[in-house]
Amino acid sequence: MAFSKLGLGKPLLDGVRAMGYVEPTPIQLRAIPLVLAGQDVIGSAQTGTGKTAAFGLPILSLLGAHAPGPRALILEPTRELAAQVETAVRDLARFTNLRVAVVYGGVGYGLQDQALRTGVDVLVATPGRLLDHLSRGTCRLDKIKFLVLDEADRMLDMGFLPDVRRLVERCPRERHTSLFSATIPPQIETLIQWAMHAPQTVEIGVRRAPAETVRHALYPVAEAQKSALLLDLLQRVNYDSVIVFCRTKNRADRVSHSLRHHNHAVTVLHSNRTQREREQALRGFRDGKYEVLVATDIAARGLDILDVSHVVNYDVPQHPEDYVHRIGRTGRAQATGDALTLMVAEDAQHVHAIERFIGRKIERVRLEGFPYQYTALFDESKPGQVPLHQRRARGARISGGYYYGPARRRR
Repeated sequence: MAFSKLGLGKPLLDGVRAMGYVEPTPIQLRAIPLVLAGQDVIGSAQTGTGKTAAFGLPILSLLGAHAPGPRALILEPTRELAAQVETAVRDLARFTNLRVAVVYGGVGYGLQDQALRTGVDVLVATPGRLLDHLSRGTCRLDKIKFLVLDEADRMLDMGFLPDVRRLVERCPRERHTSLFSATIPPQIETLIQWAMHAPQTVEIGVRRAPAETVRHALYPVAEAQKSALLLDLLQRVNYDSVIVFCRTKNRADRVSHSLRHHNHAVTVLHSNRTQREREQALRGFRDGKYEVLVATDIAARGLDILDVSHVVNYDVPQHPEDYVHRIGRTGRAQATGDALTLMVAEDAQHVHAIERFIGRKIERVRLEGFPYQYTALFDESKPGQVPLHQRRARGARISGGYYYGPARRRR
């Protein structure tokens, strides 16, 4: 079905064509008619499926022409997502006279105050900065007709749910509400019951399933050798662009420093970087200035980063959902990609939880020729592989510090 069949006006269809869209994605095909019909919507779809246009196009269509506002509010968990969604909505509305603005923390108030004074139809915001504007009297929400809670589970993880509730309370009760969330934990269920009216659910694919075009591999390794194994992997893998996910900001800084020292074009993204630094990092990675982006989970969801050939989990995520979101950076829009995970002994329970969550066993891989130190994980990955200190048989073949004897029987 073409976009022209969905009931959108000519200015929005012109915007769609200008953005290069040809046909609606499944999430767009199902969500746009529901929003146009005035029904609240709960949406779930894999990353890279056109979610922003799924709620942006019908809201812009129903808003019509510019009027005092803001009349539509889109809440995002991070400043990067807010800036990205504002850009996408602005592009969709380019042939209308509707005004779009974004407010988020980490920057001054001047330009945001100016945008709010001149009048805004669609406001994209992070919860904390929007509450600041409300307390300063520079923004009001009494004319909101459309509310979008985007990445709701991420806002829950980041502790924003109380702020979200405060903002919802400031909006009129008679409004249209859309909520997009990869998972629906109990707190989100409670929010849905409280904030939404008879919502329709649009679920594209299985929520917990990573893209089918992504190849998965686990690399068991001793903690002391993780950095060396990463460097060796990057030397051997034929990649176009790589995102390396780390659990902490300090770890991300150390890994990026190591990669830079070994002549990789690398940049880093985490919450301690200034907004300008974060924007420069993303722009440089998208434009090919940097081949490797080292990031914390701030980059795991929603960021518009296309053509990532490989994702490397330097640290195994502690929540299975985060694994799906991280590897969602590759294999987007039916492209192929690789998800490589470095695994130390302490990660075993998290890996098993991930495998249960995605419903598949991930292959354990040893990098040929890498000078491995012993880790108990090798006993799991190869039942017949026994560490040297457990060698018993005479004439056993020794390779790389390991004894390859008969498989040990399980009792």
